[in-house]
Amino acid sequence: MTAPHVSLTDPTHSSFLPPPDPVRSPVTGWTRAHWEALADRLLDGLLPYASRGLAQYRLPGRPGHAGSWSDGLEGYARSFLLAACRIAGSGGRVPPELIERYAAGLAAGTDPEGAERWPPIADRAQPMVEAASIAIALHETRPWIWDRLDDAVRQRVAAWLGGFVGARANDSNWRLFQVVTEEFLASVGAPHSRAEIDGGLARLEDWYRGDGWYTDGDGRKFDYYNGWALHLYPILWARIAGPRADASLTEVHRARLRTFLSTHQYFFGSDGAPVHQGRSLTYRYATAAPLWAGALADATPLPPGRTRRLASGALKHFTERGVPDERGLLTLGWYRPFLPVTQRYSGPASPYWASKAFLGLLLPAGHPVWTAPEEPGPVDTADAYLALPAPGWLLHSTAADGIVRLVNHGSDRLPPPPAEAEAEDSPHYAKFAYSSATAPDTPADGPTTGPDSHLALLTADGTEVSGRGRIHPLGAEGRRAASWHRAALPGSDQGHRIETTSVVHGPWEIRVHRVEGPPGAVVREGGWALADDSGPLTEAAGPGWALARREADGLTSAVVALHGWEEPGADGPSHGAVAQVRGANAYGEYSATPCLRLTGHPGRPHLLVTLVVLSADPVRPCDPEVLRARAGTRVTAAGAVVARFPDGTEEEVPAGAGSG
Repeated sequence: MTAPHVSLTDPTHSSFLPPPDPVRSPVTGWTRAHWEALADRLLDGLLPYASRGLAQYRLPGRPGHAGSWSDGLEGYARSFLLAACRIAGSGGRVPPELIERYAAGLAAGTDPEGAERWPPIADRAQPMVEAASIAIALHETRPWIWDRLDDAVRQRVAAWLGGFVGARANDSNWRLFQVVTEEFLASVGAPHSRAEIDGGLARLEDWYRGDGWYTDGDGRKFDYYNGWALHLYPILWARIAGPRADASLTEVHRARLRTFLSTHQYFFGSDGAPVHQGRSLTYRYATAAPLWAGALADATPLPPGRTRRLASGALKHFTERGVPDERGLLTLGWYRPFLPVTQRYSGPASPYWASKAFLGLLLPAGHPVWTAPEEPGPVDTADAYLALPAPGWLLHSTAADGIVRLVNHGSDRLPPPPAEAEAEDSPHYAKFAYSSATAPDTPADGPTTGPDSHLALLTADGTEVSGRGRIHPLGAEGRRAASWHRAALPGSDQGHRIETTSVVHGPWEIRVHRVEGPPGAVVREGGWALADDSGPLTEAAGPGWALARREADGLTSAVVALHGWEEPGADGPSHGAVAQVRGANAYGEYSATPCLRLTGHPGRPHLLVTLVVLSADPVRPCDPEVLRARAGTRVTAAGAVVARFPDGTEEEVPAGAGSG
């Protein structure tokens, strides 16, 4: 049976794919043959941009901050990882020119006098990242490439990779690039530092926060790097190290990955879309990499048919939406090119870290992940709720519309105290919520903190907006999570504490805010930002509510005032509004965010309660008037808030008690 929102038909731009197989893959229709065909399409698309000696791929697009020389290496290294999965996964039974192409690139790129020589590996330099991909690819293709290289080329490759020995890496996931690269050097008898390998693995221990979650360096830096880097590289290191690997340490890594995958499976919507949160999102379906790592290391709790369903669902989701593009290229963006979803380090070939999604091809064609019938993912079959205390997150998903929502009360990507919080929030970390069906507004210029999924203090003219800054978690348990932050208007040294508790049920979230602020300050809260390419979204607003709707599929974002939004002297809450912008959202050209506004903060701690809705469920109501009539709030004498959801379910939030 096909899951909701998943089609077994392929659009015309995917004509290079084989027909779907509804028997083996009743959910997505995709099989190993689809993965191989897409890998071939991606590799073929790069050929027009290869340098004469095949050592660099100079793709069109904005250069990364490391410069075009490094960008060309990036194109080679990241696509070599994809080629390695294709070559090794087929036992070398690929067109010989694919093997020859990457062997030739090794010879040209490591020639220190050559016109296509690669930039050297130096302290904290981008080639460190690319060296790790080359080392992994060389290990996996050893019988077909490394073992057949001329001795002189092997020595040059080892010398170039050897630039890692004694070099200083960024104190983050980069430490693992050094681990895998130097372990490959050890495997071929080249100079390396066992102390640096052991030191990088030991540093990883400092970042483990429990329940399968690492922070990417010190602080609270939780995102997909947990899966496509911090879990992945230890598994790939063990494959390179073989009997040299510490068996007890390897088992620790496998156990943590198994724990992580028990929750990672909930991050994919029924249509295959991963939750849109964090940096480097242009890697797109690299979110599937830890799924395959679990299968490669026999470290997964997932049935093999579910592993393939989730991974194929992610790959298919983007393929159906024009990824790769008509040239066969992965562009800097999400679906279409969209630079605000990238970072300064992102160059034209950066998206090819998506190659990690193809690690499943290293498993033989007869492995159960390729032969077992697909099984639905957890989001396909029932509503789900999942508290993740380590990152301070709360997931809730609904089977009727296949949407996954992430409530964020813990990840801000800031350096740990006593460092000051950065002045500007990142839209991909600072929001209260993210989902598989929406993206935060990320304008190329103007304020970095848009109204969506944010509670802000504003100056009277609305031109200055407070950020969220450092997030102080107060716990995540059951269907509830909480945190506080200190809101300060730009240019002001005075911060105002805002404590927020989120309670979820079905497609609904009730946010209970206890807001400090200066007398007369404007308070604004936004719901989800919806986006569409076809034209402006439908909007509506009234007293205490606002709504935006995408007509194509009925996806609706709404906010409803439940308590505290009444203006001084008024009989009811202020009128809601919808903020519409263009060119600021990865999901579409036009975006709209429903908002509530309080124009006069009383100057003492003030309680605000809001119902926030994101839904395409045709049964559960999204009409704001119906929501207002059915939902509600009462405040007890002790100051607790009893929140009532539209279906009558009630949840009590104690006064100032966080999630406890």
